[in-house]
Amino acid sequence: MLHMSEIHPPRLPEPDRPWMMRTYAGHSDAKRSNELYRGNLEKGQTGLSVAFDLPTQTGYDPDHELARGEVGKVGVSIAHEGDMRTLLAGIPLDHMNTSMTINATAAWLLALYIVAAEEQGVPQDKLQGTTQNDILKEYLSRGTYAFPPGPSLRLIADTIAYTVEHVPRWNPINICSYHLQEAGATPVQEIAYSMSNAIAVLDAVRERVPPALMSSVFGRISFFVNAGVRFIEEHAKLRAMSQLWEELGRERYGVEDEKHRRFRYGVQVNSLGLTEAQPENNVYRIALEALAVTLGRSARARAIQLPAWNEALGLPRPWDQQWSLRLQQVLAYETDLLEYPDVFEGSKVMEGLVAELVDGSQAEMQRVAELGGAVRAVAYMKAGLVESHRERWRRIEARELTIVGMNRFITTEPSPLTADADGGILVVDPEVEAEQRHALAHWRAHRDQAAVAAALDDLARAARDDAENIMPATIAAARAGATTGEWAQTLRDVFGEYRAPTGVGEAAAASSEDVSDLRDEVDDISELLGRRLKFLVGKPGLDGHSNGAEQIAVRARDAGMDVVYEGIRLTPAQIANSAAQEGVHVVGLSILSGSHAELIPSVLAALREAGVGDVPVVVGGIIPEADAAALREAGVAAVYTPKDWDLNRMMRDIITLVAERHGASTAAPA
Repeated sequence: MLHMSEIHPPRLPEPDRPWMMRTYAGHSDAKRSNELYRGNLEKGQTGLSVAFDLPTQTGYDPDHELARGEVGKVGVSIAHEGDMRTLLAGIPLDHMNTSMTINATAAWLLALYIVAAEEQGVPQDKLQGTTQNDILKEYLSRGTYAFPPGPSLRLIADTIAYTVEHVPRWNPINICSYHLQEAGATPVQEIAYSMSNAIAVLDAVRERVPPALMSSVFGRISFFVNAGVRFIEEHAKLRAMSQLWEELGRERYGVEDEKHRRFRYGVQVNSLGLTEAQPENNVYRIALEALAVTLGRSARARAIQLPAWNEALGLPRPWDQQWSLRLQQVLAYETDLLEYPDVFEGSKVMEGLVAELVDGSQAEMQRVAELGGAVRAVAYMKAGLVESHRERWRRIEARELTIVGMNRFITTEPSPLTADADGGILVVDPEVEAEQRHALAHWRAHRDQAAVAAALDDLARAARDDAENIMPATIAAARAGATTGEWAQTLRDVFGEYRAPTGVGEAAAASSEDVSDLRDEVDDISELLGRRLKFLVGKPGLDGHSNGAEQIAVRARDAGMDVVYEGIRLTPAQIANSAAQEGVHVVGLSILSGSHAELIPSVLAALREAGVGDVPVVVGGIIPEADAAALREAGVAAVYTPKDWDLNRMMRDIITLVAERHGASTAAPA
């Protein structure tokens, strides 16, 4: 009789190969980022993951008004093919697998990559990598959109159709559930909304490629997922996504090739749960989250990039990124993780969790389908995310959800990790923006202007013809020397612009004794003011991470304030004009992109110019203490950072601030 271990051997004949190891990186300009990439590759990183700055992501050149303060801050500034060539210098693109976190301008950055590869002598059919290229989640969470949903979906479809034929080893889209979780999605919402998003994309592509290519299209779709610290449930989520994806390919799109139906995903583990308070604890969180995407063989990630321990404080330094890379290497090369078959196979607990998530996700997918699909259901999904995030924050405030070092176990020793002059983070050289503006002017002055104009005219013609694939004209514009802003503005002129829903008005009202007390205080101060206390929440610059601003706006509304919130991407002048026209009593500004030192003083100056310089301003964001002190010196009334997690306390601070400015008094309840 055969022993069970002979029927089901507990070990693989040979250990599996490790996943691709990446570090999400890029800052300042192409030269500095190239040095960073080459250093990371020397340390054992096996793929590139490019972070672009916000002007590049949203289609603005470094000299545009909206780019002020944002150039090179959250990623590298890439304005034209010369920048891309410098970024990739010395990196053999015929052997490199490159992931680019780029969405609204994905077609353009892919074109620049293709042209840079040509200059290395590498044909496009040899290129390997991924463009994120998932615009629907930008409307829901991350905010780096440029065009309305319809034309944006066309750009995605054209990119997919082009790469399947001409760049066959490229993943033209990462359907991103990652940013949905960052915006507060539950596991069911993360699965359902990302799958609904994939359906919208695939249905759009089906109209633009021959039927015979749809199986190949389906096989090139990959996902970019999140993994939180609840790593057992997170692993079940991945198995549920794998099951639903396989069913979707087989039943909706008739994909017969089993290989094409595989759920392929890369991952960055959760950043939402990283804390500014006791940031050293983030190392443990990241390690546990990595287990979610590596433990179970049948749902293991193909590529992993881990955040650094200090990303709630600011940009990580090269050493911090090395620390995250070493964590991956220890998992892959020191543990026995890769030596076994699926360790969860046959687990009743795992099977039950997967079934629960599949059932819940299918019900939510049906709701999105009934609303007309993901594009038409953007407002519904956005409201759902804002509400889920509100509930998550309520649980943190009530201490129903423990965050170690933040709302429990807060007594701590000073951390030596943050003791240096820069507070343990990378500080971008403030001269980078001026350097990039100068370099851009030099590029424009020395290119063939006629060739650029002709290429952009042809791009506009292709954009107006819905039957034409826009990628060839985009690649031609890249070769001619057009800039990121020129490409995007040409398409804005054809497609128009768009403002996504905020989801704030639809979020359910919070109800607690503390919120009720806040309403009484707002009523009292409003009576003294002679009208309802009015609070403007503004997002200056290009930072699209609006989760915090949305939660502040929702809580202020629940506290009884009259709230003005117009969403993301506002100039200082727009914020000041709105404050003056609305007659607000206080202005709250949210910036998470590191551009606070430039943008906040600009807003203060604009408020003075609009005649409302006496309106108090409070600021929230990822702001080092040295910068916070400078902002207070410049006239900001209060600065809040991620360690300030008690929203009711913030509301009470705002009530007190307004009362003091108007000669009234208010007392917090005993």
